[in-house]
Amino acid sequence: MSSLNLPSILGQVPQPLRYAEGLLQRLASLVQANNADNLLNGLVAATAELTGSALSQLYLLDSTHTRLTLTAEWLDGVLQPRAADSLPSDYDGEQLLQYCLCQNRVLSLNELDNSLHQTEFLPVTQQSWRSLLCLPIVDKQQHVSGLLLCASHQAKDLNGFADSLRLLGNFGVNQLQLMHRLQPSQTDTQQPESLQPACASGYGLIGNSQAMRDVYQLIGKVLHNPVSVLLTGETGTGKELVAQAIHNCGSRRSKNFVVQNCASLPEHLLESELFGYRKGAFTGADRDHKGLFDAADGGTLFLDEIGDMPLSLQAKLLRVLQEGEVRPLGCNDTHKVDVRIIAATHFDLHDQVEKGLFREDLFYRLSHFPIELPPLRERNDDIALLARHFVDNTCEFLKREPCACSDETLASISQYSFPGNVRQLKGLVERAVLLCEGNELLPEHFNLNRETGTDAATSLRQRMEQVERNFLLDSLRKNRGNQSKAARELGLPRRTLLYRMERLNINPGDV
Repeated sequence: MSSLNLPSILGQVPQPLRYAEGLLQRLASLVQANNADNLLNGLVAATAELTGSALSQLYLLDSTHTRLTLTAEWLDGVLQPRAADSLPSDYDGEQLLQYCLCQNRVLSLNELDNSLHQTEFLPVTQQSWRSLLCLPIVDKQQHVSGLLLCASHQAKDLNGFADSLRLLGNFGVNQLQLMHRLQPSQTDTQQPESLQPACASGYGLIGNSQAMRDVYQLIGKVLHNPVSVLLTGETGTGKELVAQAIHNCGSRRSKNFVVQNCASLPEHLLESELFGYRKGAFTGADRDHKGLFDAADGGTLFLDEIGDMPLSLQAKLLRVLQEGEVRPLGCNDTHKVDVRIIAATHFDLHDQVEKGLFREDLFYRLSHFPIELPPLRERNDDIALLARHFVDNTCEFLKREPCACSDETLASISQYSFPGNVRQLKGLVERAVLLCEGNELLPEHFNLNRETGTDAATSLRQRMEQVERNFLLDSLRKNRGNQSKAARELGLPRRTLLYRMERLNINPGDV
């Protein structure tokens, strides 16, 4: 309690000394709570009594930040039962709650207007609600964990209580987490889902390695923030899955998630696909067509292989990011769109900027929050977990009896470098399940010796050639067989690349 700065948090509340005594008493009672229910119920009771409000509610987020649970409620001096049909409550339609969570801002309304404000989260009473104070509460890691709010039937300024109530709420949440760590056996059944530790393979992604835990931590930072995200990493590392996870677990999940590969269309088609066009804009435009920015309005647009976007389109994309405006082809007017951009590339965009192949201003705009996905060779602990997942999915898809990987098989695939990353592992598993006639996948079903081209008797020269061959293949696959781009990426003359491809027996079919 020595860290409390009472003068600063009591400057606007009535009768500061009496309020300080009451606040300290409530904190002391929360410290003495012997289980989760008593702690949370005491928190809402203290909030209502300290502010003189008829209502106090505590909402807590689950581990993925996708569901907001009404955990405790105090109404007219009575603790309300937590009805099963009220849990969990989706906050997507609750604009006031969503504002506090996404912006991490205190909301204080002295005059609630039902015609302007959506207040379905407030209980229906004979008297209308006139004042509202809603504030986010955070844990020790400064992650938003939920909301604490109070409401009154009288028009009054509740904002003066914000600092002290946030202190009270943060203390309650941290006390609950401490209680769970110290007495897991007694609190597991009582602790709300929102305060239970997030599973390692969070956000629908698979992996317990430290590299993936770092990715989960970064994802959690941007779920409820509107910043653009740039996903980088080698091909096959799962960039689209991460983009989908950010959308599905974020505040835009009820809107569209739209995907466009920037390398799959020529420039003029990509422009019309992204921005749309009006009837008569070009030959064949016999009707108005909405672009992908309009289709993703309110949601997320995932631009894969952003490094392949033509420079002329990069300028138009930059305007959308800066102004939030789109102008369809054949139209003189612009209109606003609210789209979150998640971009992905296997290129080093900084290097592309230096070569004049990517706009510097767009690079800095996109790279506000970069997330680099680790290659599978840096996730050895996840290979067996991923393999089992793909085996189960493939067996289910083929409607065959479940298969299991032998210990020898798991050891074998865990030692392989997987230049194609998770995508390559998935393909190998699917092929192995098709080859397997029993219920156990063996090393010969994966045939990794042929994949690597090495065995125990292979000479050093042969091993080096195989490494070089895999390296060239990986670069060619990244660039979709474009030899000029691959040579530029490798820092080789194109003739040298062709010579090495011939010497290492790399054919177009291999790419």
